[in-house]
Amino acid sequence: MKNKVVWITGASSGIGEALVYAYSNAGAKLILSSRNRDELYRVKSACKSPVNIHVLPLDLEQTAALPGKAEDAIRIYGRIDMLINCGGMSQRALALETTLETEQRLINVNFWGTVALSKAVLPNMINHGGGKIVCISSLVGKFGTRFRSAYAASKHALHGYFDSLRSEVFDKNIQITMVCPGFIKTNVSINALTANGTPQGTMDDGQENGMLPAECAQQIITAIKKNKEEVYIGGKEVKGVLFKRFFPNKFSKYMRTAKVTR
Repeated sequence: MKNKVVWITGASSGIGEALVYAYSNAGAKLILSSRNRDELYRVKSACKSPVNIHVLPLDLEQTAALPGKAEDAIRIYGRIDMLINCGGMSQRALALETTLETEQRLINVNFWGTVALSKAVLPNMINHGGGKIVCISSLVGKFGTRFRSAYAASKHALHGYFDSLRSEVFDKNIQITMVCPGFIKTNVSINALTANGTPQGTMDDGQENGMLPAECAQQIITAIKKNKEEVYIGGKEVKGVLFKRFFPNKFSKYMRTAKVTR
């Protein structure tokens, strides 16, 4: 990764922050993005060699502004070798109680924001001989659970879109990796949106007892190196993907009564 240019969204905390440290240690040139400028500078200052790290705040919900942000990112180093779409937000509310505005926000941030940035950097990658696009999806991108309807929809949409995109750009030396984490010890549940769009403000048991972000980041990096198209990361919850694939009716019955924190 020496001198490779890596742009990471959601870089101010959690998995994104852990990826920043890992790629910084590997000698990459980094661009860090999220809404929180102060936290981005905190992450930058925590790196051993911050000289090749640039902060570029953005809001994934502001879809129309993202192509311009991509132009700003490309101007920093002249190219983007890898885009890691790590920014996003989760949900903790019943579908019938969740406002359409809240659902639209989840779709805008998790799906359209990722699509807009990826499309904006692809021409630059192709012009420079190829590149990598990484999307941090979720196990809920493979199956749905209670209290996650719009979140699951946004993550399912990522798989449909980027599976299709992968087949369109395979001959351009573009590698696309879909990452599906389970329970990772981050603030995702604290920041998750409730029915009216306000943050939940509490940590779920699953996240509290989940895999540490640094370990998750290392598994992501390994999958990227191996050019994996899709990878599942976590504990026993990962088995849910195979459970649904081979025993869909039993899985559905199980999920109706499984403990899912609201």
